[in-house]
Amino acid sequence: MATIAVLVITGIFTLIAFQKPHLLEKWIFDPRAILVNKDYYRMYTSGLIHANWMHLAVNAISFYSFAQVIERHYGPSTMLLIYGSSVLGGSLLSLIIHRNHEYRALGASGGVCGIIFASIFLIPGTSVMIFFVPIPIPAYLYAVIFLIYSFIGQRRGIGRVGHDAHLGGAIIGLLVATALYPDTVLSQPRMFAAVLSLSVLILLVLILDPLHLIERRKDEGTEITGDERERRYAENAEQNARKLELDALLEKISENGLSSLSDKERARLEELSKEIRERR
Repeated sequence: MATIAVLVITGIFTLIAFQKPHLLEKWIFDPRAILVNKDYYRMYTSGLIHANWMHLAVNAISFYSFAQVIERHYGPSTMLLIYGSSVLGGSLLSLIIHRNHEYRALGASGGVCGIIFASIFLIPGTSVMIFFVPIPIPAYLYAVIFLIYSFIGQRRGIGRVGHDAHLGGAIIGLLVATALYPDTVLSQPRMFAAVLSLSVLILLVLILDPLHLIERRKDEGTEITGDERERRYAENAEQNARKLELDALLEKISENGLSSLSDKERARLEELSKEIRERR
C-alpha cells in the first residue's frame, strides 16, 4: 500500500503541475531559490513533478517494479526510508554541483534510482520487465543501464530532468540499505564493489567538471583544464551573485516603492543595470 500511495501522490502532484504552471515554478528544483529564498521544500517537491507523461511513466514503472518487492520483504517503513533518503540525496548532489549555476530540474528519478540500487542487494536475483524488452532484465544490469543513461542525459542536457540526481539517489539508497541490513548487502561483495565504484567514478566526474567544459573543448580541439576552468566557474558564480543582488533590489522596489531605496542602494541599482545592458 505504501508503494501505491507514493505513486498516487506523485501522479496527483504531476497532474496539478501540468495544469498550473505557476505551481510547477514554485515546486521545481532551483538552487537559487533554495539557497537564497530558503525554499528547502523544493528538495522534495521537485521529486513529485515530472516533465511529461513519458517521464512519469518511466519513473512509475521503475519505482513500482522494485519498491513493492522491498515493501513486501522488509516492510513499508524500510521502503519509504530508502525512497525519501534517496530523493533528498539526489537533490543535495544537484545542489552541490549547481550551487553557482542557473539550473532547474524535476523528477523522482533520484528516489527511484535509490530504490533500484537498494533492491539489487536486498533482494538478490531481482529482475524487471520493460515494455519494449520482451525478456526479464537482471536488476544489476538494469541499474547499470539506468545509471549510464542518467550520466549521458546530464552531459547532454536532455530535457528539464534531474539526471545528476540519479547518481546521488543511487548512492544514498545503497548506503541506507547497507546501514539497515549490512549482512544482506555485503553478502555480495564483488557486485557491491563494482556498483559503488561505478557510482563514485561518475560522481567525481560530475563534481570536478559539472559544466563538462573539458569535453566541450576537446570537441573544439582545445582542452580546458586547471586555472582556466576555475576562472570560468568563478566568473559564472560572480554573475549569479550580481543577478541575485539586482533581484533583491527590484523586489524591495516592488514591495515598498522606489523611495524605499537608500542613496547607496540606488547607486548600486544603476550600476548593476548598466553592467547588464553592456553585457547584452
